[in-house]
Amino acid sequence: MERKPTLYRTVMALAGLSILCSVVLFLIGYKSQASVGVALFFVFLLIGIQGYAHLKGFSFTVWVIAAVAISIMYPSSIRQIGNYKTDQLIVPLIQIIMFGMGTTMGLKDFVGVLKMPKGVIVGVLSQFTIMPVLSIVLALTFDFPAAIAAGVVLIGSSPSGVSSNIITFLAKGNLALSITLTSFTTLLAPIITPLWMQLLAGQFIPIDMYEMMVSIVKMIFLPIIAGMVFNRIFQGRIKWLDAAMPIVAMAANVIIIAVIVAAGRDDLLNVGLLLLVTAVIHNASGYLLGYWGCRLFKMNKTDARTIAIEVGLQNGGMAAGIASEMGRAATMGLYPAVFGTWMDVSGSFLANWWRKNPVKNDKYASMDTSQPVPTA
Repeated sequence: MERKPTLYRTVMALAGLSILCSVVLFLIGYKSQASVGVALFFVFLLIGIQGYAHLKGFSFTVWVIAAVAISIMYPSSIRQIGNYKTDQLIVPLIQIIMFGMGTTMGLKDFVGVLKMPKGVIVGVLSQFTIMPVLSIVLALTFDFPAAIAAGVVLIGSSPSGVSSNIITFLAKGNLALSITLTSFTTLLAPIITPLWMQLLAGQFIPIDMYEMMVSIVKMIFLPIIAGMVFNRIFQGRIKWLDAAMPIVAMAANVIIIAVIVAAGRDDLLNVGLLLLVTAVIHNASGYLLGYWGCRLFKMNKTDARTIAIEVGLQNGGMAAGIASEMGRAATMGLYPAVFGTWMDVSGSFLANWWRKNPVKNDKYASMDTSQPVPTA
């Protein structure tokens, strides 16, 4: 029985040794060798944390950070494989994620508005006002180059996606409310997102509102509808798909982030720290304003936590896809990649914190979280 813990402790020690060696090699000028050490660090870390129950929940976060690090170190290997340019993967991967989201959705998710109208109304209004307004304030405050500033507004205008439902599940929030909000805001995105982009980002770059609507319908709306139809026809008959979709969605998100970071590596090295600071402020403000806005409307703490997650987490995949469709993945898509990476980190910590500090005397506080992690 002692072999397993000892094995994982050894692997974690190797992870620590790898990153230490990388730092030393980098400082003495062996940058290529240092990058190999960083890659080994992530390999050992991903294996090692599986042996610790309190760390396993951060596996996806580590994958995302690893994807960013490797894309910065080996951008040419990520940008193109043979004669194939990997940025062509972005839209198809998003369509797969949205199809998977659709397979978990049904009319019950929209009937949810009748059961909790106040939560849905407050959540939708919060989602489509707080983050867009914050985005334009941040873009103007930090005076980013035009295309990158447009990317800041883009992520602020892209409502929450799959990640918010998973984080809500882990945080013991109101999962039904989270899924209903995600369903509504995602289906409203083809109208609201282009409208905000034209109003707020039009000062930075030309925005074709109609073309953006068509792109979002093709990339988001149609795959979700196809997934819902698939779910209606094959409901309960293809159980392996339900088990596979969370893994597929997470893997697709990691690949999208890796491709965008590799494409915009040079710009990221120039303004990356400032983009990270912006993402931290943007994300944290979304959590805080989302939560306290709900409390202002006398909503219970569990619903307030749920809506805070919905507001603070945005659909980085959709934003990346829009940037790619506009031919600006390396610039306009850069902030969505940075924000997406940071929100996965902060969301994981927030979920663990709220899970360990459940709301008392709340009807959702004791809800069962032993069910499979949702994909939507």
